[in-house]
Amino acid sequence: MPDIRLKNQPFDLDFHPTESVVYTGLLTGEVKAFRYNDETGESSTSWSVRPSKRTARGLSVQQDGGAVWTGGKAGGLYELSTADGAMKSERVAHDVPINRVYCVNENLVASGDDDGLIKLWDPRQQEAVRSYNHHFDYISDFTYFEDKRQLISTSGDGHLSVIDIRSNKTTPLAVSDDQEDELLSIAPIKNNTKVIVGSTLGILSVWNRKMGWGDCVDRIPGHPASIDAIVALTPDVIATGSEDGMIRVTQLLPTKFCKSRRAALGVIASHEEYPIERLKLDRNKRWLGSVSHDECVKLTDVEDIFEESDGEEDEDMEGGGGDGDSDEEVEESKPSKKEPSFFDDL
Repeated sequence: MPDIRLKNQPFDLDFHPTESVVYTGLLTGEVKAFRYNDETGESSTSWSVRPSKRTARGLSVQQDGGAVWTGGKAGGLYELSTADGAMKSERVAHDVPINRVYCVNENLVASGDDDGLIKLWDPRQQEAVRSYNHHFDYISDFTYFEDKRQLISTSGDGHLSVIDIRSNKTTPLAVSDDQEDELLSIAPIKNNTKVIVGSTLGILSVWNRKMGWGDCVDRIPGHPASIDAIVALTPDVIATGSEDGMIRVTQLLPTKFCKSRRAALGVIASHEEYPIERLKLDRNKRWLGSVSHDECVKLTDVEDIFEESDGEEDEDMEGGGGDGDSDEEVEESKPSKKEPSFFDDL
């Protein structure tokens, strides 16, 4: 499978909605764009810019493809042209590092920081539209439901929350019960009727929108390490990226690890021993992009990965149910995971 080699560690990635371009944010603060071949995955550099000298942790492309937004260690939020990386706008957005950036729609961008603060931004304005401080630990991920105008966030504080973006209130519509585990990743499934959430303990939790957001309706054990990234490949099939460096494919409800021509027990790709930071699926649902600490963007072909089920019983997963500058910094992949680190003050 094709790898896009880098000279520094990537932290996030996203695909252009209409073109064969993938973007990634690096440890050095650089944002890079690569154009790839839809059939082979072979790539070439399109552009590279460095809006900040500190880590670009979060990155998201607008739905219209006009801009890529990035934020990170310095707390700044930058809007870049997807065509050439030119700076369109910049904001001093947060007092602490930004951990996640998410383009809600063409007129709204969400950012979440290490202290759990969420801010909503209108690209046409310099100041935040609203701020929410109901979380008390880092914001790990976002997803959005257009039908109800609801922005869903997950946090290291063990809570999931729901924000109605139509409301002028600075309080959330709902906050879940404490899940007693750090919530790391989220993706919509079952035609947007449910969401699935990954956690530090390697448990997938299923949430039913019709039954409210107080607690999950099902828990799926089996991953041997934390589930740091999730992406839905189909309404019933997800790919997960774990701390053990493995990318797995799982069919949901009934739960089973999908067999493929290349995989055993659902493992379709690996970044060796390095934890998976992020997963994204391209516009044609063929290339699954992943980033880890091994200084590359991996593109995995998922177009023909599934075989017909042979009716066997569900299987259990193994283990249980000019780049770079002198001022580079060392940074953890996650803001905390409840363990203090020497690097926290860097």
